[in-house]
Amino acid sequence: MLNSFDKLKKYCEKENFKGWDPYDGLNSKVFNALYLNKVQFFRLAWIQLFKRNPINLRNLFLIDKEYNPKGLGLFLTAYCNLYKVEKKEEYLNHIIFLADKLIELQSKGYSGSCWGYNFDWQSRAFFLPKTTPTVVATSFISSALLDAYDITKEEKYLNTAISSTKFIINDLNRTTKKEGFIFSYSPYDNTRVYNASLLGSKLLARVYSYTKEETLLKIAKDSVTACANTQREDGAWIYGELKIQDWVDSFHTGYNLECIYDYQKYTGDDSFNVVIEKGLKYYLNNFFLEDGTPKYYDNKTYPIDVHAPAQFIATLYKLNQLKNNKELVDKVLNWTINNMQDEKGYFYYQLKPSKSSKIPYMRWAQAWMFYSFSYYFLEFTNDKK
Repeated sequence: MLNSFDKLKKYCEKENFKGWDPYDGLNSKVFNALYLNKVQFFRLAWIQLFKRNPINLRNLFLIDKEYNPKGLGLFLTAYCNLYKVEKKEEYLNHIIFLADKLIELQSKGYSGSCWGYNFDWQSRAFFLPKTTPTVVATSFISSALLDAYDITKEEKYLNTAISSTKFIINDLNRTTKKEGFIFSYSPYDNTRVYNASLLGSKLLARVYSYTKEETLLKIAKDSVTACANTQREDGAWIYGELKIQDWVDSFHTGYNLECIYDYQKYTGDDSFNVVIEKGLKYYLNNFFLEDGTPKYYDNKTYPIDVHAPAQFIATLYKLNQLKNNKELVDKVLNWTINNMQDEKGYFYYQLKPSKSSKIPYMRWAQAWMFYSFSYYFLEFTNDKK
């Protein structure tokens, strides 16, 4: 595993953490020059062309490698984890570079610090222009800045993360439920996606652990309550409340579990233990084959997406379940390395029964696997000391 990680690390550092993304098709200079970006149908079709195509068309259509803020946040947390394992100066230098770059890449014009993606994004539900902040990106990045603060004690990292709670509280829309509410994905939609809302709650709870501001605690609990109430009796969550969001998948289930667990850890409120227990049982029993193959959905295997095994390791670490499930974890990680890592060091995006996508996406694949390895080493390297 060390050899696999070293190859990945060399690849990411050589690229200076810049890269392509499954959803960056609208960054095409050709597409924009033709003014096709003005029509929703063409935006959605163009994104899907690049996302689904196993052939990388990005150089042909003039799509540059860029920094993705969420990807940088994943790398930042990973380097913080590595620094905890071994206090190397090179890790500290990367921590400072990535944290400062994230502060530089903030989206402007909102109530607090926040981040979006480096591309326009059209989904079936809504359209978000480049840099539009989202609760998902903001949560991961602010949490990473808190990781950096814990190591460096640099106040600007702490203050930026604290500021991001104003974005969560003031700029996101809310859908009121019988108990609590669900945060929107961005300031410009009213979607009800459970993992997104829970990521907002997790960030509020973590900042509460620094500031002890009671408002953060109350708002976080309201969102966690609403999302916990949507859990099925078997322990699963569907993705969201639109008719087109009724699937159950691996890594968003992992998000949900991690966020609820972290909410409890940072607040001392253990009201949701049963929710976590049921959800973890469903997660472990429905998303992995006997040989370690990581499934995307609970009811089918393909596509096999690299995000699923990466989040699996992070989730189990956060839930203090990595050691208890080491045999399965090692099967999953070894399967992923053997089947999804290129000889050049990077990991593939998705495997399918027919044509797989082996494009080296920086955020979706490399940052997530880097992040995943860091939690594995944080758990088991320290265990050997």
